[in-house]
Amino acid sequence: MSTTISPRRLRRGMAAGAAIAAASLVLTACGPTTGGGDDNGTDSDIDYSDIEPADSITFWTNHPGGSIDVETELIEAFEEETGISVDHVTAGANYEEVSERFQTAQASGDVGDVIVLSDATWFPNYLNDSLAPLDPLFDAIDADTGTYVEALYTDYLYEDQHYGAPFARSTPLFYYNADHYEAAGLTDAPETWDEMLTHAQALSDADTGASPFAFPPQAEYPAWTMSNLVWSHGGAWSDEWDFSSLTSDGTIEALELAQGVVNDDLATVVSGDPATDFSAGAISQVVASTGSLGGILETADFEVGVGFLPLGPTGENEVVPTGGAGLSIADKTTPERQLAAAMFIDFVTNAENTATFSAATGYLPVRTDSDMSEVYSETPAFEVAVNQLENARSQDFARVFLPGGDLNLSQALQRILTSDVDVTDELESLQATLQDLYDSDLAPLLDE
Repeated sequence: MSTTISPRRLRRGMAAGAAIAAASLVLTACGPTTGGGDDNGTDSDIDYSDIEPADSITFWTNHPGGSIDVETELIEAFEEETGISVDHVTAGANYEEVSERFQTAQASGDVGDVIVLSDATWFPNYLNDSLAPLDPLFDAIDADTGTYVEALYTDYLYEDQHYGAPFARSTPLFYYNADHYEAAGLTDAPETWDEMLTHAQALSDADTGASPFAFPPQAEYPAWTMSNLVWSHGGAWSDEWDFSSLTSDGTIEALELAQGVVNDDLATVVSGDPATDFSAGAISQVVASTGSLGGILETADFEVGVGFLPLGPTGENEVVPTGGAGLSIADKTTPERQLAAAMFIDFVTNAENTATFSAATGYLPVRTDSDMSEVYSETPAFEVAVNQLENARSQDFARVFLPGGDLNLSQALQRILTSDVDVTDELESLQATLQDLYDSDLAPLLDE
């Protein structure tokens, strides 16, 4: 499935905030089911009934998807409605920097109150006893958590408690430059990776002046977007805590394909966010986050096409990784500030405000009672992203739950894509590294 929209029409749709019908979103919840400690902080034992919310809180964020303006808009609305002031802090340039700052601050106690944490950073922070469970806080403020898209909310569930709420949630999309497609005699997004290679060759032959395709660099989460390529070929980064799938035939085949298209000059590895190069016209096709949709539509001066992620030779269609970030509350802040923080999270993710955030950024709405039909009519790309959720799959434990897993995966992918390493040798080494990380750093904690 694919669609194209002119820049003017797309931008009109981006500005038309309304809400989104997401009740039919079907996702597989992800989260480790192995046992772990249940003594993460003491907040679940606090009686919040006699506590008054604080009159100020701090919000630590990296403004995912270039969302600083819409974050500011939502903060101002929250302050006006509640009288609670919010210190809006840029806590890092990306999710990792926010998480690192949050962990460093544990010693001083100046940890912020509401923290943006990604799919790959919340669980390590839970293991470090840094997060407060949200359930008793939401109960205390009478928040209706039943309207969260269930699978997105369940992503933060561990040991019967939620340690985050969905906020800037996304999947990758397949983006293409429709003007370049026209020059190459192409019409729709490729349905398979084999077809993508055919499209890339046609784009190269058409001499559009752009790279036919791009892979992300180490710093831009290649293990997330490239999950699609690996899964569609029958591979995986892990099967729960079993890392042998890294050296399976499917994973090797997929990454040899990626290395080959770079070596054949049918793809490049960009130095920054691939969405930036794509929107500048330097790349004809790219797999990038729905959270990049707003920025692409704002800056691209060509017709933008979007489609489902490609399938592979196995015919497996569950090849779409969910991702993005949620909002968590610091364990080491005061009960008063935790209550105010819970009010803030409930407010900025309510039906109206998740629609506002989604329309401004391209992230998926997180409430089932939202309605974005107006935006759908103006911006079909939003509907493509939601419809693609029928092909969604939980991310592999090696990337999102193993401390250091995503970093080591990204480093290995960078080597595979930018040097002449043997793919099998690289993956065998990576498998050993991840197994060592699990045995030394994670297994003892899960066994407690």
